[in-house]
Amino acid sequence: MQYAAHMKNTIDFGPEPFVVNISNATEQNSVYRRTLWTGCHLQLTLMCIPPCGEIGLEVHPQTDQFLRLEAGRGIVKMGKCKDQLDFQQKVCRDDAIFVPAGTWHNVINTGRAPLKLYSIYAPPHHPHGTVHRTKAEADARGD
Repeated sequence: MQYAAHMKNTIDFGPEPFVVNISNATEQNSVYRRTLWTGCHLQLTLMCIPPCGEIGLEVHPQTDQFLRLEAGRGIVKMGKCKDQLDFQQKVCRDDAIFVPAGTWHNVINTGRAPLKLYSIYAPPHHPHGTVHRTKAEADARGD
């Protein structure tokens, strides 16, 4: 199934079997966050962070997270405490970020173009079918 043909009509393809060109799907995504596939034990979301934007400082106590950048550049900050993000590293296209459960983290877009990435959560973190057009919408909805 081609993602582009269904992007506007289908929100979340899970938990059915699914194959997608993840690079193309990520680069075509224009909303802040969209769940692409949600299963019982795993979830894939696509994200588009505008220039000077960020994911926002967050922690997932019971969820490991994997992020992969498909376009753009930024900086990732992580740490055990909200006020002590002692891990900081520049990131760009093709970089993978591993966030252990219980680790505070943020990814900030430092480039002039949108930062396109996908994130895998284990177990799922967002409700099936989540679409946040902007970070402000995500913050207002509390997820």
